[in-house]
Amino acid sequence: MVHANAVLTPRGRLLLARLIVDEGWPIVRAAEHFHVSWPTAKRWATRYVEMGPAGMADRSSRP
Repeated sequence: MVHANAVLTPRGRLLLARLIVDEGWPIVRAAEHFHVSWPTAKRWATRYVEMGPAGMADRSSRP
């Protein structure tokens, strides 16, 4: 379930990650386009590289 105040849904995360990884957009520019910070954009791009589209799903924040 996506948090009510989440900027990116799993679909949005996938679009962001694909712009950076597949299309070669600079991280800062993609972050601006999606209105998120560059560390957030980098996190999703890295997760996309490591895990593919399945990595865009929400994870538990429980320790």
